[in-house]
Amino acid sequence: AARERLSYSRKELAYRSGLSWRTIEQIESGRRRQVRPDTLLRLCNALELTTDYVLSGRSRPAAMLEHRALIYRDEADYAAAAGPFVAEGIAASEAVLAVTTEGNLDLLRDRVGKDASKATFIESQGWYRTPASTVVAFRGFIDDATDEGARWVRILGEPIWLGRSEADVMMWTEFEAMLNVTFAPYPVSLLCAYDERLLPKEVVTAARVTHPAVV
Repeated sequence: AARERLSYSRKELAYRSGLSWRTIEQIESGRRRQVRPDTLLRLCNALELTTDYVLSGRSRPAAMLEHRALIYRDEADYAAAAGPFVAEGIAASEAVLAVTTEGNLDLLRDRVGKDASKATFIESQGWYRTPASTVVAFRGFIDDATDEGARWVRILGEPIWLGRSEADVMMWTEFEAMLNVTFAPYPVSLLCAYDERLLPKEVVTAARVTHPAVV
């Protein structure tokens, strides 16, 4: 899963780790169950993981968070980016959480189809009450998922910006920036959606600053 997230082929991972393609194929297929410590260390270094995380699934690596902003202009834009994000997480047996508007939840369920029951869908209004409660809710979902055996967690979020005071907007902007630190050690892909049609320009501009990457 870590190799695929980095878009490495087995051949490229072999090159980066100094191992043979056959060794990697045997480990991934489960045919080689006793892996030498130096082999494990080479793989972890190439995949930017810690050995503790690979061995136990509980000890968190130093920096795993993928935090991106999705800036969309219409429903087609949203479905084209958010739909595959959710579907790919389900296909990879990741724990998937989508917190967005009621209309966007319907779009996601339609896009994912029969596999929608494998993800958790929650409306934004009841989730984004305060920055502190939101962090606690996210962390609770992540901890529960990893305790149940999930190796990776995928979260699609859409904060509430309309109707906020200027002070509240600043507070939630700081919240988005702090997520980069708060969840850095967690095995999480976090995609935050911003509707460019409805949101003030300064909110969308800030999203480009507070997120390490933009879709």
